[in-house]
Amino acid sequence: MSSHYAGQVLKKVGWGLLFALIVLLIGLMVGYGVGGGNPLKIFLPSTWGHIFDFLH
Repeated sequence: MSSHYAGQVLKKVGWGLLFALIVLLIGLMVGYGVGGGNPLKIFLPSTWGHIFDFLH
């Protein structure tokens, strides 16, 4: 296995993770917007605290 191939695979995995994060943020913004809230509120730390508390 060459280091060039490993670099290509890691680059694709990185792009996939970045894409997943962007889609997650857009989905959260749409969800807040449809629910009547401010879509930019997802960037507040208190919102993430509430999300993590809800998941536990």
